[in-house]
Amino acid sequence: MVATQIPTEKVQQSRVDGVDWNNLPFGKIFSDHMFVSDYKDGAWSNDRIVPFGHFTIHPASMVLHYGQAIFEGMKASKLNDGTPVLLSPEAHAKRINASAARMMMPAYPEDRFVEAVSQLVRLDADWIPPAEGSALYLRPYMYATDEFIGVRPSETYTFCVFTAPVGPYYAKPVNLVVEQNYVRAVPGGTGEAKAAGNYAGSLRPAHEAQQRGFDQVLWMGGPDMQQVQEVGTMNVFFVIDGEVITPATDGAILKGITRKNFITILRDQGYTVTERVIEIDEVVAAYDAGTLTEMFGAGTAAVVSHVAALQYGEKKMVFPEVAERKVGPMLKKYIDGLRAGTVEDKFGWLVKL
Repeated sequence: MVATQIPTEKVQQSRVDGVDWNNLPFGKIFSDHMFVSDYKDGAWSNDRIVPFGHFTIHPASMVLHYGQAIFEGMKASKLNDGTPVLLSPEAHAKRINASAARMMMPAYPEDRFVEAVSQLVRLDADWIPPAEGSALYLRPYMYATDEFIGVRPSETYTFCVFTAPVGPYYAKPVNLVVEQNYVRAVPGGTGEAKAAGNYAGSLRPAHEAQQRGFDQVLWMGGPDMQQVQEVGTMNVFFVIDGEVITPATDGAILKGITRKNFITILRDQGYTVTERVIEIDEVVAAYDAGTLTEMFGAGTAAVVSHVAALQYGEKKMVFPEVAERKVGPMLKKYIDGLRAGTVEDKFGWLVKL
């Protein structure tokens, strides 16, 4: 199918020359354009690329009252020859629609999703940071727009994609604490969707952890709050006696794109990867036995977030220096190399623009 050129209104003067590429705070600098589409009368229409700017919103807009809002996180980078690329855009298109289904929102056509992000990145390719490990972060999202106060699904929505040049999300390994009071999600809830409200609910626990000197929390689940779920806003991996273990997705855990890619890479390289229930007591026992050698988070923003230490009650587990680890650094190097074109795209994840 031949792609349709999306109607585009370009900025009169780009702001890209004012960017300090050596100082890119995450999520605070935005590029020149954004993609917007409207849902009305049962169909998506009026696809357009316009200058990045504010929306006008009605005070009774349903998203403000009932929280129908979902999003994705993606990255664009450049190969060493300067070609812009996306990593697994089709997987993100499928996942935002899975989130939409859970939140009673309309699916956005996957081919139009991929074409929208592709044309937007082509237009703002100069905003892709040059340094390895940096990227152009893409934020596709959808929200309800009915001007109505009543608990029901909205009948109108806006889908938007904007981009932001970013540096590394976590510049150094993080210190975590096992969360024993708050719950992120339960099977049957909305934890498997990238729903905005999930992240709002995580702010208080994260704040309290930071007040105690930690960077983030390790979420617990299960009937007795013993089952490991996620770390902060990322999927979590453990390396125990050479085996890589990550919690199984049970409806409470996000089906991360980076998580899925990591599992594929690891198995291709001969690692044993297990997706199963893992309890915090097993983590402690492996640490005490000297078989727990690595713990790291996996997500689009950070790719790999190495864990420096994990606090569980009075027990503090300190992990080896990153230079002494094998799995996490390998995965980060693999993904960065894939985005730069120095690692073969043997799984067909890259889309060249």
